[in-house]
Amino acid sequence: MIPAPFAYARPTTVEEALQAVADGGEDVKVLAGGQSLIPVMRLRLAAPETLVDLTRVPELRGVREDGDSLVIGAMTTHADVLTDPLLARYGRLLVQATATVADRQVRRRGTFGGALAHADPAGDLPAVALALDAEFVIAGPGGRRTVGAADFFVDYLTTALAEGELLVEVRLPKLGNDWGVRYEKFNRVAQAWSIVAVAAAVRREGGRIAEARIGLTNMGPTPLRARATEAALVGVDVSLETVTAAAAQAAEGTSPSSDLNAQADYRQHLATVLTRRAVAVAVGL
Repeated sequence: MIPAPFAYARPTTVEEALQAVADGGEDVKVLAGGQSLIPVMRLRLAAPETLVDLTRVPELRGVREDGDSLVIGAMTTHADVLTDPLLARYGRLLVQATATVADRQVRRRGTFGGALAHADPAGDLPAVALALDAEFVIAGPGGRRTVGAADFFVDYLTTALAEGELLVEVRLPKLGNDWGVRYEKFNRVAQAWSIVAVAAAVRREGGRIAEARIGLTNMGPTPLRARATEAALVGVDVSLETVTAAAAQAAEGTSPSSDLNAQADYRQHLATVLTRRAVAVAVGL
């Protein structure tokens, strides 16, 4: 099908983009990679009055260091994430998850920030951002503000972005060689959305686990942390038995849906299995 008519703006700075959004009327959509927006526009499930295209805003692209953090522009493509040397060194969990996103064509157009702002609980990147306690830098008419990942994902396809605001960059902590990471994903067919996935980052001190961060994909209306498993892992000796016992608690506090791909209880089972696998690899078992 053909989308409904719309006005089109292509700004070249963040300030121009904010102004275009403000001037766009009652129904404005922001175009990042367009991998989620364009299909629903073609089906006329969305018919924005104005489309603001961010692809010509260079300050929204790229990866840089800022002390102990990595700063990733919202318009950085998935393909650029996969080839960035800083992320290869300090952001391995994000790289692993990004490598599972759709196919090469989508990764060339789709953007890091667009995937996070879309906030699909089956998407691969929100759980990674949550597990790493990412910080989201948001620009709006009143200036910039920073929102933690725990507060950014509000509900299904809903974030803390207010009307007239744009996600401009995301800050992730650098994870050095003392951290082990693993993204485990289970899907029905290759390149499909996750039925369940687990993002695990674990720091060892000698033979013990000092810190664990675990994000769950598609286990509720938003990405979730496996808090019970994280707490059970801290301070224990590294062994398959301790990892298995902690992973058995991964589904606590989750509320997965039932659909054509899987029932809720099956998703809870997958969460424990994938958490065990992810943590085992992260700690070197």
